[in-house]
Formats: sequence, C-alpha cells, structure tokens
Amino acid sequence: MPIPAALKRNLTLPVIGAPMFIVSTPELVIAQCKAGIIGAFPALNARPAEKLDTWLTTIEAALADQPAAPYAVNLIVHPTNERLAADLACCVAHRVPLVITSLGAPSAIVPQVHAYGGLVFHDVTNVRHAIKALEAGVDGLILVAAGAGGHGGTLSPFALVAEVRRFYDGPLALAGAITQGRQILAAQVLGADFAYLGTRFIATQEANASDAYKQAILAAHAEDIVYTPYFTGVPGNYLKSSILAAGLDPAALPSGHGPKLEFTRASEGAKAWRDIWGAGQGVGGIEDVPHTAVLVERLKREFDAARAASCGL
Repeated sequence: MPIPAALKRNLTLPVIGAPMFIVSTPELVIAQCKAGIIGAFPALNARPAEKLDTWLTTIEAALADQPAAPYAVNLIVHPTNERLAADLACCVAHRVPLVITSLGAPSAIVPQVHAYGGLVFHDVTNVRHAIKALEAGVDGLILVAAGAGGHGGTLSPFALVAEVRRFYDGPLALAGAITQGRQILAAQVLGADFAYLGTRFIATQEANASDAYKQAILAAHAEDIVYTPYFTGVPGNYLKSSILAAGLDPAALPSGHGPKLEFTRASEGAKAWRDIWGAGQGVGGIEDVPHTAVLVERLKREFDAARAASCGL
C-alpha cells in the first residue's frame, strides 16, 4: 500500500527510526527527521513527565524552518505506565503526526489521535495482536519479527508479513535485524512499506548511549544476542556482554515470563536498559559510529544500488 501522504512529506527513505528506551532523545530524532526518515522516541524517555512538553517543543522548533520528515512518539500502553494519560494529552496538544503504541491495546489512544488528524501505528509480534490492533482502529502495523532489538518477536519476517498481508492491505513497517540499505529494499519486496531500524541508530553520534554501549555493538555478532524475558517480564533481545558485565550468566537466566513489565531487578541492581543493553541480531552488520545524516545518506545509496541491481536481474 502507498505510504500515507502525512508520513511521506520530505521522506527520502522508507524508514522509521525505532523509539528506543533511554537511547532516543530529541537530538537523535531531529537528526533523523532532517536526514529524511521518521524519527521517534518513547514518551517515557522525557523525565520527569513535565519534560515531554519541552522535548516536543524543541523538536518542532528545530524542524520548522527546513524540509524534514515527520516525527513520532511512542506510548507504552501497559497498566504499569502511570504516565499514559498525561503523555497522551501532551501528544494531543502538540498534534504529534504519528503515535506509536506498544505493549497493550490502543483502543483508548486511537480516537484522541484521530480527532486532530494524527496517525497511530501499533507494535505487534504475532497475528493475533495484529488483528486486535486493527479492531482498535489503528492506521498501520509495525511487525516486530525475529531478530529485532529490545522487545522482539520470534516469527520469521517472511511468515509474519505473509500472514498479515492475507487480511490487511494497509501500511506496514517491518522490524528485525535491518541495518543496511539492501535490507530496507528487502522489507519492501516482502510486502512492507517501511523498514523499522533501531539497533543501527544506537551506533550513531547523536544516540544517547554510552561509548561502551556503542563499542559493544561494534564488537558483537548475531550469536552474541540473548533472547529472554528475565529483565522486564517481556521477551527481548540483549547484548550478552552487558549481561556478563552485570555479573549474570547469560546461559543460566530463568526462562519464565515475569508477572508484569519490570524495568529493574532489585536483587541484582542492574537496570534494563541502562545496564542491560538491548540490541538486535543485525549487530554483525554494524561497523562504525557515524553521524545520523551520514548513515542515512549511506543507507539511501545502498537502497538505490540494490533496487537498480534488482531491476537489472
């Protein structure tokens, strides 16, 4: 399906920068949007809650006087998120172009965003959640397939996209180990409209991640990614090196799901995502820490070259 007109404005590459806890801040979002991709951040990154209004004002001012892609805000729709109502009200007041919902039913979010003309995309890891999100009236789906950083799913992107496309022809974004321009094209060939990139943007100059975190990504390979629900109660992908650094054995973590979403584990003192670092299986394709503008320009060259080569075939 064609990309919605509201999201196509000044878009140079069909990419959404995934909102990453702690890592995504106005500096990264502004750089992404100026480079021509949709930048996004979790509302919870703005702390205290009153800071969200300041962040949105900063982003809007920085993007106002030059061509730039739209931005997005991620709202965690989970019972433990006590800020949801206030954060949603702030997004409505600022008329955020795209609201990305995750970890819960977006039924209460959609009408309020639609009332001012905004769009809602919802994160899903399986077909059942995709159907529920569509029943809630969302405008697009983000399919978080196997290999995605953070709270990723386990289904192959080939399987997940194919099944969802059987009943849905609207906007789709695909996440899962995408770090190169040719993979962005591959996502479109599979049937997605956008590629959803997170881990690749951790290793950029503008990302709010420590140098140690960025260097750990450069040093890692796919086999260095551990999938576990241990740290937050929701299954996710993490860098093995950060688990070891926290004094834990990646091979001996409890396998059961936590009773609720938790961002701390009191007995160890290690916090996800501050000390236990999220990353996807695409780390092996990341070799440097460029500025975001340089990275997006490179991705565009790779995308265009792959498309030209495919047409030649």
